[in-house]
Amino acid sequence: MRGRSGTGLLPPVILGLMLLPVAAGLAGTVMPAMGHLPAAGFSGFSLMPFAMLAETPGLGRAVGLSIWTGIAATALSLAITILIAAGWAGTRAFGRLERGLAPLLAVPHAAAAFGLAFLIAPSGWIARLVSPWLTGWTRPPDLLVLADPAGLALIAGLVIKEVPFLMLMLVAALPQANPAQRIRLARSLGYGPVRGWLRGVLPAIYPQIRLPIYAVLAYSMTAIDTALILGPTTPPTLSILILRWTAQPALDYRLVAAAGAMLQLGLVVGALALWRLAEIGYARLMVMRVCAGARGGHGAETALRALGGAVTALVSGILGGGLVTLALWSIAGPWGFPMPLPEALTGVTWARHAAHFGEASLNTAFVALTTTAIALVLALTLIETAPAGQRADRAGWLIYLPLIVPQISFLPGLQTALIGMGLGQGFTPVVMAHLVFVFPYVLLSLADPHAALDPRYDQMARSLRQGAWARLWRVRLPLLLRPMLTAAAVGMSVSVALYLPTLLAGGGRIATLTTEALALAAGGDRRAISVFALVQGAAALVPFVVAALGPAIIWRNRRDLRHG
Repeated sequence: MRGRSGTGLLPPVILGLMLLPVAAGLAGTVMPAMGHLPAAGFSGFSLMPFAMLAETPGLGRAVGLSIWTGIAATALSLAITILIAAGWAGTRAFGRLERGLAPLLAVPHAAAAFGLAFLIAPSGWIARLVSPWLTGWTRPPDLLVLADPAGLALIAGLVIKEVPFLMLMLVAALPQANPAQRIRLARSLGYGPVRGWLRGVLPAIYPQIRLPIYAVLAYSMTAIDTALILGPTTPPTLSILILRWTAQPALDYRLVAAAGAMLQLGLVVGALALWRLAEIGYARLMVMRVCAGARGGHGAETALRALGGAVTALVSGILGGGLVTLALWSIAGPWGFPMPLPEALTGVTWARHAAHFGEASLNTAFVALTTTAIALVLALTLIETAPAGQRADRAGWLIYLPLIVPQISFLPGLQTALIGMGLGQGFTPVVMAHLVFVFPYVLLSLADPHAALDPRYDQMARSLRQGAWARLWRVRLPLLLRPMLTAAAVGMSVSVALYLPTLLAGGGRIATLTTEALALAAGGDRRAISVFALVQGAAALVPFVVAALGPAIIWRNRRDLRHG
């Protein structure tokens, strides 16, 4: 398809379609924030919504929590990711870690948060395993572990999910930096392997992972699902306050919610600017240290490497332990504290909720499959019609814009716009909202494999008088089967985990596994929550299993394509 006339307009049209919901949503938020909401009887423009917002009790605390938890979670996730890569990149252990990223990424934020909550709660599995023989506890201690005022549990829940994501982005960027050559050069200058990686490799790959880091920062400051499960409640983070105002039946609360959404957007922009300044300051500090000739000792190198291995085991262990805890609670009979295991195992909870999670599973699968199929077609079209020699993902911040702009800042406005268009409920608006978030991940998953295709295959097909469509269907797409399945798996896992787009775009009428699991969180039924969280995790994991096994089955008679 490359080089065909009439396709030059497709890339900007596709990007425009993806950015239009964000623009419409922001417009639908800005106008109520300025006091203009005719549907509620407010016309003209005023600062009344911001005045009402300023009078909200606990607003300052909520703002501080959003800033603190977002920046702390992002900084900690990035530090852990860099520490692991610096200490273990190029080793067999790192190779095994790369292969294990898919299952870690497949666990949705909500499922990971529930698993962490059931693991570290005062009556959680960790407390049960060490009681009473070590702690002396015969009943759950009166400790504020979950929903703590400092947001530490929320930070932990964000970190265990963002580390695998940042690691995936870093692994994808590593080959372009030629790390082996850079480390050899650093070693020749007297640096150890860890500091050599930090001084030689990190500066080369950081610009390539900057936008994913910004996306993590924006998400961590505005997370809804994780904050509902692990975050403080009196007051909560600003995003939870906005969600509560949006759900109020009195329409004037929409004005306050819109003003809060604009405040949230301003906070994210300010945090991104602060992070950028920190990047510049850190870069200058590192230049000064390099010029000063500091090399560090062997003991520090060993300690950093050991710390990286320990942190890897800790993050993986928390995620895995949380899933095991969910599995136990889903089949638990009587389970009093401090018993380490249930008195009996039963499938009663699964049987009781089978019809309920069956319907939610079908809705989840339909939305995820439809959204991912559309995103895959659009991504392939964008890649194939990009000008020769130009990568389709070079639009950078445009692609990441839906991930950097806080969901709570534009989704309420998008909901208002959809209602005005007569699309206030049903699957169509949900798929449209999901597509905004799924498309960037699908495109970024496909861009590198497509750019790495050997052009000689296409040239050979052209020499055999194969047309553009024949070369696409018979040469490039078969070669891209594994990357396309992987991109589809990533897209489906993103769709399965989306909560706020489903809730707002569907008007609360489309029940998915994520919305149902979070609805059950208020009831505190650990068994029911565990069932839905496990099914949600399985729904996100199955596509990765298909992506891993699919090429081996489809190309069972073509050895090189099975592993391409």
